[in-house]
Amino acid sequence: MLPSMLNVQGLCKTYGSKPALKGVSFTIMGGEMVALLGPNGAGKSTLLQLLTGLFSPDQGTIEVFGQDLRANPSQALAGMGVVFQQSALDLDLTVNANLLFHTDLHGLPRRVAQQRIADGLTAMGLQDKTREVVRSLSGGTRRKVELVRALLHQPRVLLMDEATVGLDPESRANMLAMVRELATQNQVGVLWATHMIEEIKVTDRVLSLEQGLIRFDGTPTEYFEKFKNHSSPSVSNAAQESVK
Repeated sequence: MLPSMLNVQGLCKTYGSKPALKGVSFTIMGGEMVALLGPNGAGKSTLLQLLTGLFSPDQGTIEVFGQDLRANPSQALAGMGVVFQQSALDLDLTVNANLLFHTDLHGLPRRVAQQRIADGLTAMGLQDKTREVVRSLSGGTRRKVELVRALLHQPRVLLMDEATVGLDPESRANMLAMVRELATQNQVGVLWATHMIEEIKVTDRVLSLEQGLIRFDGTPTEYFEKFKNHSSPSVSNAAQESVK
C-alpha cells in the first residue's frame, strides 16, 4: 500500500464570527495527483494557508509524510514544496541566485545544491537560463523556474496554487504534464488547486470545496458525470461548457 503523503483531518478555521473551514478532511497518497476546486469564498485560500503553515487551524491536524505540522513544523514543512499563484521569485536576481537562496534556506550543502539546480534546470529544458535575470524571462519560463525551486529539497508533497494562471495554453499543458510525470515517477503527492476544468482531466481525484466543506471527492470521470447536466459552483461559467 502506498504511504500517505498528506493527511488532513477535521480542519476548522474561523475569522471573527465567519467560519472559513468547517471540518475538512482528506488524504493524498504517494504518486497521487489531486485537483482542488472551489468558488470564491469556498475556503480554498484558507486551506492552502493552513497547509503551508502561514496560519494555524482552530481545530484539526495536518501531517506531511507522518510529521505533524503543529507539533513539528520544521520537519513537516521540509517535506513540502509550493508553487504559489503569485510569483515568489526575486525579479532582479538571476535564476541561479534565486534557486541558491532556496537551497540555503533548507540548509543544503552548496555542492549538493548546485548539482540539484543543474539537474532541475536541465529536466525543464532551462539549462541555458542559469545566469539570466528572472525579470527577462517569459511567464511560462518563470513558472518552470518556480517548479524547479519547489523541488530542490526533494519534498514528498507538492502544492500547486493556481500555478498556471496567466500562462498560454501550451505552457499550461506542459506544466500539467511535468507535474503529472513527477507525481507518477517520484511518488510525490500533489494537490493542484485550480478553477480550470480542463486541468482536472489529468488528475487522479477531484476535491470540490464549497462553503468550507468538501462537497465532492471522486475521480474526474465521476465529477464530469455528476455535473454534466447541471452547473458546478466550483468552476467558472466558461469552464462549465467543457463538462457538458
